[in-house]
Amino acid sequence: MQVVIEDPRLVPIRNKVERGERLSFEDGVALYQTADILGLGYLANLIRERLHGNTTYFNVNRHINPTDVCVASCRLCAFGKRVRDPKAYTMSLEEVWHRAGEGWSEAVTEFHIVGGLHPELTIEWYCEMLRGLKQRFPRVHLKAFTMVEIAYLARRTKLSIRETLERLRDAGMDSLPGGGAEIFNEPVRRIICDHKIDGREWIETARTAHQLGLRSNCTMLYGHIENEQDRVDHLIRLRDLQDETHGFVTYIPLAFHPDNTALHHIPKTTGFDDIKAIAVARLILDNVPHIKAYWVMMTPKVAQIALRFGANDIDGTIVEEHIYHDAGATTKQGLRRAELLELIRKAGREPVERDTLYRAVERTEATFTVLV
Repeated sequence: MQVVIEDPRLVPIRNKVERGERLSFEDGVALYQTADILGLGYLANLIRERLHGNTTYFNVNRHINPTDVCVASCRLCAFGKRVRDPKAYTMSLEEVWHRAGEGWSEAVTEFHIVGGLHPELTIEWYCEMLRGLKQRFPRVHLKAFTMVEIAYLARRTKLSIRETLERLRDAGMDSLPGGGAEIFNEPVRRIICDHKIDGREWIETARTAHQLGLRSNCTMLYGHIENEQDRVDHLIRLRDLQDETHGFVTYIPLAFHPDNTALHHIPKTTGFDDIKAIAVARLILDNVPHIKAYWVMMTPKVAQIALRFGANDIDGTIVEEHIYHDAGATTKQGLRRAELLELIRKAGREPVERDTLYRAVERTEATFTVLV
């Protein structure tokens, strides 16, 4: 069924979409500025179904945040704490390994590992953590460390980005999650996260990872002080790098949660904003295979709707997510596999369990087989 396009600015964009042509910067700004959410969703869904049909992916994963100690003082963050903060924590290696396997009967296919920029944990500590996880869970994919963490470790260790990535890869790191990109516009970045690497360094770190054969996700944080032009600029920089390396697997738009941050006065994003972020990304990022509706951030109900607005992935079981919950997220810490299946099916989509690299998983009881 074809939806009537109400915003005349979307008509030439619809023509480009139907012809399979790449959208421009100006097209991206028009997409973000339109109030014609149904017209926008119709166009995004055309691309989504052209690429993936009715399939929606999910995985059985577990988030591990080894420490919340962080030397950065980003105004957008409610997670990081100073070393001497009585509420700060740093797991021992044994705690990380125990936490990875405790209290979860279903066999996970992925550990998602990110944390703060700890001033004392060494690259040897992180390599030992990875080796220990691989020894205990040899079939589990280790998706670990943002570009920001990689660059910080490199600087502390006095190694190049390439050498740092090589050491972590050789210890068991399989891919990178893609966080820390925030927004690439430098004036905005200096206000919200001036202690992090800049946008150019984030791109260069991702480029190096991809050159080493490591795949990664990519992200954008929206809903703070950026404008539509900043968002489109960010997406096009990601698209340009993907043209070069083909290393991005999935894009995840992340809404800013202001609670418990220095920017707590900023209103939260609406469901309208979150759906639009999915749809625009699907239309602009024509070379990134997958767009994820991160249910922890946007709630399972909005994530369901996003499956008709460009998203073809709803993330995974997660378990004990801390970064968004510290910033005020009220969603559950995790969902069971059966709950994800129900969410997808009730949205009229066909669920397919995947591993990190989007190979289908066939499951029997508490074990799994990756279908190559």
